[in-house]
This record gives sequence, structure tokens and C-alpha cells, in this order.
Amino acid sequence: MGETVQTLPYGEWPSPIDAATAAAHDGKPEFVGFVGDEVWWTEPRPAEGGRRTLVRRHSDGMEETVLPEPWNVRSRVVEYGGRPWAGFVRDDDPLVVFVNFADQRLYRCESGGEPRPLTPLSPVGQGLRWAEPTLLPDRDEVWCVLEEFTGDGPSEVRRVLAAVPLDGSAAEDRGAVRELTDDRHRFVTGPRLSPDGRRVAWLAWDHPRMPWDGTELRLAETAPDGTLHHARTVAGGPGESVAQADWTHDGRLLHTSDRTGWWNLYLDGEPVCPREEEFGGPLWQPGARWFTPLDGGLIAVVHGRGTAALGILDPETGEVVDAAGPWTEFAPTLAAHGERSEMGVPPPGGWGRVVAVGAGPRSAPEVVELDTRTGRTRVIGAPHKDAVDPAHYPDPQVRTFTGPGGREIHAQVYPPHHPGCVAPEGRLPPYVIRAHGGPTGRAPLVLDLGIAYFTSRGIGVVEVNYGGSTGYGRAYRERLREQWGVVDVEDCAAVALALADEGTADRDRLAIRGGSAGGWTAAVSLTTTDVYACGTILYPVLDLTGWGPGETHDLESEYLESLIGPRAGVPERYAERSPVAHADRLTAPFLLLQGLDDVICPPVQCERFLARLEGRKVPHAYIAFEGEGHGFRRTDTMVRALEAELSLYAQVFGLDVPEVPVLELTG
Repeated sequence: MGETVQTLPYGEWPSPIDAATAAAHDGKPEFVGFVGDEVWWTEPRPAEGGRRTLVRRHSDGMEETVLPEPWNVRSRVVEYGGRPWAGFVRDDDPLVVFVNFADQRLYRCESGGEPRPLTPLSPVGQGLRWAEPTLLPDRDEVWCVLEEFTGDGPSEVRRVLAAVPLDGSAAEDRGAVRELTDDRHRFVTGPRLSPDGRRVAWLAWDHPRMPWDGTELRLAETAPDGTLHHARTVAGGPGESVAQADWTHDGRLLHTSDRTGWWNLYLDGEPVCPREEEFGGPLWQPGARWFTPLDGGLIAVVHGRGTAALGILDPETGEVVDAAGPWTEFAPTLAAHGERSEMGVPPPGGWGRVVAVGAGPRSAPEVVELDTRTGRTRVIGAPHKDAVDPAHYPDPQVRTFTGPGGREIHAQVYPPHHPGCVAPEGRLPPYVIRAHGGPTGRAPLVLDLGIAYFTSRGIGVVEVNYGGSTGYGRAYRERLREQWGVVDVEDCAAVALALADEGTADRDRLAIRGGSAGGWTAAVSLTTTDVYACGTILYPVLDLTGWGPGETHDLESEYLESLIGPRAGVPERYAERSPVAHADRLTAPFLLLQGLDDVICPPVQCERFLARLEGRKVPHAYIAFEGEGHGFRRTDTMVRALEAELSLYAQVFGLDVPEVPVLELTG
């Protein structure tokens, strides 16, 4: 006999997914790599202060947390970080170098020993930072990106490629760090050495461009003494984004470029598998890998249009064979067994193992291994475990909506879903419209218990990949050029109203929610449209006149030059677009959530906005979290944030949710 189905109002369905369950499953494994035959990666620990640890998968399949608290394997280069570790096997034991978040020093760690620092501290500004290490055992060095602050300001900084001795001689001596390049370019990615060690490739770009606007592929010769010579640009430019470069087993240079309007692969400058889909993405973190060359000429790729599959590309035929399995999204982190940077030569029999991080609508991100000889794919690390009966997971719908001027808008709709509940006939559910961060990014189609927290209670969610999102080609990205706060807001509103018009969502119970750039979109939406009954704004940009050089980090300090327009040429646009300038128009209740340690969207942005609201009768709550930066990482923070968001919707939409604390709204 089947279970009795209850009839309860939307938003009041009893859910087994509480905020603590959602928080415990927030985050994902990152930066996979091989150390000898073993697979290693970084993994979040939200219950341990939000740190990231290094996990080792032994050859027998056992997982081991390599570094105990308080070690935190995370780089702060360009504030978003980058690949923070590398390893190889020496005398049958793994030797790993990693960046520790608290002091940003590079450490060396061997089996059974305490980590030892390899790099010094600097008293200047925010010190020395490191990312994307490449180990050179023959030279007894690790080559990295070095980010060095030259003053106290967030943009008083230089970046170069540098070599750090593995013997620890630079731990107290900045002079022992050998700089490999000059600092003529503002931003660089880590070095990729050719198989014979004679050439080095890396990427570079400069303000005001972001890496998806234009980068240069740099190439230099390596002398026997380890110095670089004859550095030159061989691809890319102001209007061409090279997202990654690497070497094939036989010394050919492989890179991905969007010169055709799509990030496609090029081998020694010639196109490989030209398609209207992406084989690259936005380079937010140095060390992102959308492809990795395999022995014999094949290439493991993360590719797709709107989604990202794992496949094996044969550059001779242009054929791509995708890995079978339940995963619909793969992150830009790939590794092949015996990478040249670690082993020097391919293993006997060639590369047989490719490791990636995959996820799907029914599974959170997990470490996946593809055996290229058999075509079999299996989970080998951070396996997804259902925290609740998966019958409570939402069933997303991938949809395309029509926006102003007939333009396409891509979105993922998560209708309310509960195996034991239905709503009274004739009622429509409330919906939360989610705007992703970036804004140069995309909402992936994966299981997110933070979404299931709402859908399992009877509140629908839709993630909008508004114009400017990645995954749909350069022209779709460029829709947001000088139109931030216009196109993103219009696209979210068009999706929300379309759902209401078709009878999917309740027109009077629409909310908007977003963090970072999505927080901006939510705030602009609330101050310039009447579409939404309320909104949740997390660590946002709210004042464009302040957010820029001096008030945010260096990477994005001139981002607005393309998103809004030249600051010197259209200063009035910076004021006119800012939610802080339109606080007097705000009537909808809202929740504002902010980390007090955020250097990307600092708390002063929220403080200015709230000051403009003073004396106005707009119900709202502001919660600031000590010890949190840009994006929440701690269990207690995430629990409070989720429960506060649900309480806001309950109060505005007239829902009875006694299981969460009541959010006190003032104003």
C-alpha cells in the first residue's frame, strides 16, 4: 500500500532536509591530481571552521585526510585563489607542497612529518602569496605564481613566475626566491613545462581586461641554469581569450582560445575539433584545467554547450567520446596518471587513467576516474551519499525563455517536489529566482541541498543563466558588456514573469536571491522593478562609485570598465546604476547577509546602502558574520543564513514554518 499523501499549502510541507543537512553538504572536492599512482585532491570541512584539507586516496582505495586542523589548503592569489598544491613520489614516499591559508606560505610535507615552510613572510601589505605550483625534482625547485604586495593598498601588487627551493633555504630569505619573469604583465598563470624541459608556456593579461576578455599565451626557452629567455606572445590578444595551455607528450603546444566566438582547442596553432561549444571557460582561478593531453595524442576534455561533459578527444578525427555515467557537469579540474610535470616521461603502456570532479541532478560533486583503455568510469573519492531519501530531491527542467527583443535566456527550473505532499487545488507556489555570481559564470545543473531545502517545502526555485553567463559562446557573454544591472535584471524578470504567466508560479509570491554579482542583480531588481515581493542579498556590490580601485581586490578593480563602461567617460552611469542611489524606491522586504572579512565585496557596501534606508519603513534584516569572507564556508553561518532566508519568505508569503527561528525584521 502506498503512503498517504497530505494536502498542505505550498511552503509548509514537512521536509527532512534541514539547514544543518544542507550546510554539511555544501562545497565540493577541487584540484585533483596524481602523486605517483595515488589520487589526491582538496576537500571542504565546513564543520572545522570552513577549512579545506588535502585528501589522499591510497592504492587500496582507502581515503586519508592528510592535514589535520588548523591546516587550510587554500591560496589567496587574486583572492579567489588557485591550485594550491602539487606532489610527486621521492624514494617511495610522497612529497607534497601546499599553500596554507592563514599565512599564505608554501609548505613542504612528507609522510609522517610536520609541514615545513618553504617561503618567507613579508611585512609589506598583504604579504607573499603562491598558486599553481609545479614541482621540478631534478632542479629541487617548485615553480609557481608569486603574488607580492608592494604596499598597503589592494592594488599595490605585482605578479611573476618564481622558483622556490625545495630545501627550505627561502623560508626566511626572500632573496632565495628566484624570479623567472619580469612583472610587465599584471596577471600570470602558472608555468607549464614542455616534456623535454626546454620550453615554458603560461598566460598573461593586464587591466582593464578580465581573462575572458583577452589573454596572451606566452612562451619562453629554458636555459640549463633554469632561467627563461626569449619570452614572446604566440597566441591571444586584447580580444581573444586563451583560457589554458599545455604540452602534448611529443612536445606540441596545445591551447584553448575563443577566437571564433567559442573556446575551442588549437594544436600548434591549428584548430582541433572546431565546434560551437566550449572547451574552456572563465579563468577565475589559476590552475583551472578544461583539458589534459594524454599519451599517444588523445586529449581528455571538459566540454559542452550550457553543460560540461567529460570526454576523450581524438585530434586526428575530431571525434569526442564522452564518459558514461550519471554526471551532467564536470568542473575544470582534470589530471592524467603520470603527468609529465610529476614523472618526466609517460608510464609504460601510456596514460590510462583520467581523474575529474563530476556531479549531476541526483548527486553532489564527487571524484570520478575514467579508464581510457576500457571506457569505464567510476567514483573513487568523496562519493555522494544521500543524506535523505532522494525522493525529496527536485527534478530540474532545463528551459529556454524569451527575453526583451526576442533574445534567448537559459534557465534551470526546480519545481516544488515532495513525495508525500501536494498543495490545495487551484493554488500556485511561491518561486525564488536565483541570480548566479560572477557575473561571468553559470549555474551548474547539479544537486544542491540548498535548493532542495526550499523545493522540498513547496517553494520553487529557478536559476537564471542570464545574458553574460558562460557556456553559450562569447556573443552570449558579451550581452552584458556595459549592460550590467540592465540585461541581468531584465532576464531574471522575464523568466519570473514567464513562470507566472504560464501558471507555474504565483505572481504575488516571487522572490529574488543572489550572492556577490548575483547580490547586485537582486538589489538592482528590488530597487528598479516591481516584480518581486521580497529578496535575499548576499555579500553584494551595491555602490559602483566606490567599488573599484582601492575598495575591492586587484583582479576585479577594473572589471566595471567592461561591465558598466569607462569610469572616466560615463561616471554618471556608475551612480545611476547603483542600488545605493535608489534606496528610496525600495519597498519590498529584504534580507542582507555579509561576511565581515570580505575584501572582494567589503561590508562598507552594505553599510552605505543601509544608511540610505535609515528612517524609511522598509522591513529588513542585516546579518553580518565574523570570520567569514566572500562566500560562506562555516556550518553555523550557512545554517543561520538558510534559516533566515526561509523565515523571510515565510513572513512575506504568509507561510507557517515553526521549525525555523523567526527572523526579526526592522523598519
